[in-house]
Amino acid sequence: MANVIITGCSRGIGFELARLFAQNGHNVLALSRNDKPVKELNEANISAFPFDLCKGEDFDKLELFLEDNWKTVDILINNAGQLLNKRFLETTRKEFEEIYQVNVFGVAELTRLLIPKMPVGGHVVTISSMGGVQGSVKFPGLSAYSSSKGAVITLTELWAEEFKETGPSFNVLAIGAVQTEMLEEAFPGYQAPITAKDMADYIMDFSLNGQRYYNGKLLQVSSTTP
Repeated sequence: MANVIITGCSRGIGFELARLFAQNGHNVLALSRNDKPVKELNEANISAFPFDLCKGEDFDKLELFLEDNWKTVDILINNAGQLLNKRFLETTRKEFEEIYQVNVFGVAELTRLLIPKMPVGGHVVTISSMGGVQGSVKFPGLSAYSSSKGAVITLTELWAEEFKETGPSFNVLAIGAVQTEMLEEAFPGYQAPITAKDMADYIMDFSLNGQRYYNGKLLQVSSTTP
């Protein structure tokens, strides 16, 4: 039984991950700005409270929860992300910064907070996008989003190097087209061949076992790119 923290659990892949981990007997802390959907699952193994990656006071709440409930965190899944689909010349500095606050700075801060609480065999899995992979197909309107997803790929490589002697392990999954609300926002009308539950099944298995084979690696998990 692992202690698992997952961000972005109000919908899509994060919601399915929280449900799957709990149903398989693991302890889950599901973090998202809207905690109502995951609480409505009524899973005994799921704890949840509203959490915003951009608010320092929410990190204080997280520390208090861990002090009172968990001594260690075995798996962290950085799943939360914010999308902006807007042409670059129309994107304001504030909008660009907001994407990075969630997708990069929030991910870095949460990871920094949890590393000391993770064992040598722990695993940090960050969910990126094929749009952040160098040399992949790129799409107009996703400058802020895709570049932020490229940033967490590099961060993962750096963390793996810095903590290679002490753990935990760090890997990043670049996800292709999955039928989620975010995909609909980025590519209205496109129908992906993979559901959120399909991808959650894969991510759960990788989070539990992938650190045995990989550290500091980018894995492209994509059957299609729109």
